[in-house]
Amino acid sequence: MADHTSIPGARTPDAPDAAPAAHEGISRRKLLGTAGATGLVLGAAGGAVGYTAAPSEATPLTSLGAGQAMFHGKHQPGITEGLQARGHLIAFDLTAGAGRKEAAALLRRWSETARRLMAGEAAKQDDTDVARDAGPSSLTVTFGFGHSFFARTGLEKQRPVSLDPLPDFSSDHLDKNRSNGDLWVQIGANDALVAFHALRAIQKDAGSAARIRWQMNGFNRSPGATAHPMTARNLMGQIDGTRNPKPSESDFDQRIFVPESPSKDPEWMANGSYAVVRRIRMLLDDWEQLSVKAQEDVIGRRKSDGAPLSGGGETTEMDLEKTDAQGNLVVPINAHARITRPDQNGGAAMLRRPFSYHDGFDTDGVPDAGLLFVCWQADPLRGFVTVQRKLDRGDALSKFIQHEASGLFAVPGGAAEGEYVGQGLLEG
Repeated sequence: MADHTSIPGARTPDAPDAAPAAHEGISRRKLLGTAGATGLVLGAAGGAVGYTAAPSEATPLTSLGAGQAMFHGKHQPGITEGLQARGHLIAFDLTAGAGRKEAAALLRRWSETARRLMAGEAAKQDDTDVARDAGPSSLTVTFGFGHSFFARTGLEKQRPVSLDPLPDFSSDHLDKNRSNGDLWVQIGANDALVAFHALRAIQKDAGSAARIRWQMNGFNRSPGATAHPMTARNLMGQIDGTRNPKPSESDFDQRIFVPESPSKDPEWMANGSYAVVRRIRMLLDDWEQLSVKAQEDVIGRRKSDGAPLSGGGETTEMDLEKTDAQGNLVVPINAHARITRPDQNGGAAMLRRPFSYHDGFDTDGVPDAGLLFVCWQADPLRGFVTVQRKLDRGDALSKFIQHEASGLFAVPGGAAEGEYVGQGLLEG
């Protein structure tokens, strides 16, 4: 877990009720459009309105429900957006006999479903109505290709070098059945039913072309749960994400996205990114036995506000040379925040966009909980691998975590209007 930043948006009060609209049997898509035309007040995020369970009483969405991400664009959604309250990660393998043609048809179906659901519309086929009361709720659906996908589709020559398997690390305790996969889908939303609705639609769309390899569920703090927007906390209680690269930084794109040219990556990866996915279990019973001071020394930051132990506030630059009265470094030499700094790793950086998870308890009462770590970078060898190798050599946090599943996926750029994700690869 590296020391970077993400800030969720604040929630505003619900908008006032609107005049009755719609009739029995009207479609969700038509009702959304009709309600908008009659002058309903939108939530602060804007972009859509929804309806209640009673079709005769349309009411505007809250700001949480009205949030809408765009499917079409230069980059796929779900990379630069703020953290969402709910998430699902799911990997598929193509079925026996399914190849390039079937994969292309599947990505076409998936892209159309993602576009519709992200716009607050029903799925094209057999919609389950799970999300019929809700707006888009900042839903994002993101698609990627695993290393094995290219051999199964006869596209080995188009497989990026950057997709070579990750090396082994000392903290790995990997379950191969919950790692990798031909295809990967990331779903995020600020409403649990909206997220599940998308998950179910994607799974149904797979049809006979692909079968589920593994699936994981995660969560974050809901937007508006704090008095003001702030960096998220993880299940260790630490503010987690302070030094995340920001889109406003001049070198953000070159760190996170594959350039259009020149590039060592194939043309179809232009404006795409590489996602490293790790299920990182936190050994919470051991962690929680530490004093707050000991926990802060492990991380290198104050637990209360995320400020570096060298002083200041959360965003204050860490003073790596500062010592106490006894001459000891204030930020310990093996502190997690010290080791993961880009200036300690040749400028290596990655955009972290994780979800926490809790999958119950072992038979002895130990929580199976931790982080669904997802990080984005233009080059995983320079990003994740560089930092993880450094962590392997002496991170104080390593005693309290273990990596239990892993995956690396090539995530192509966004789809233009009328196109589907991965079209440049599958029809190039």
